[in-house]
Amino acid sequence: MSLFGLFFLFMYIGLSTIGGGLVAVSLMQQELVSRSIISSEQFIAMIAVSESTPGPIGINMATYIGYELYGIWGSLVLTTGIVLPSLIVIVLIARFTQSFQNAAPVKNTMYGLRAGAAGMIAAAAWNVLAVAVFTLPAFYASRRWTDLVDWKSAAVFCLFLLVQIRFQRLHPIFLIIAGAVIGLVLF
Repeated sequence: MSLFGLFFLFMYIGLSTIGGGLVAVSLMQQELVSRSIISSEQFIAMIAVSESTPGPIGINMATYIGYELYGIWGSLVLTTGIVLPSLIVIVLIARFTQSFQNAAPVKNTMYGLRAGAAGMIAAAAWNVLAVAVFTLPAFYASRRWTDLVDWKSAAVFCLFLLVQIRFQRLHPIFLIIAGAVIGLVLF
């Protein structure tokens, strides 16, 4: 796909992702992997790098994908593409929201948008989990249940899930560093 085409694809992603960067990641995966622009494995690696860098993951992903595909210009163009719709919408909403913020239809719309965004975030999490922990190709080849899960990855996932639940105020950078160290030692 051309850089021009990717710009409009990322504008579409930016315009369609109500709920934040994780929703954008889900839509990016759907659009980019299904069009064979990048592979599932590349996408998961890009998520790992984007999560471990400062800033919103959706913007980090756009920047990284743009750089991987088209260098510096690609990173600038795709970052602009994903940010521009939000910028325009926020300016318009800020201009008109003061007079409508207490209206019942506006409040009801926000409830629906939050629930929908939560569902899209859960779908993105499932897609990442399916590649990071489950080994479906090995399972399909052998049909043995023991081949369904990468047990080391599953153990690291469960450990990090429990740590995050127990220590909710723990800064994510500590988990990212711990994940990198565990990856170096175990894998």
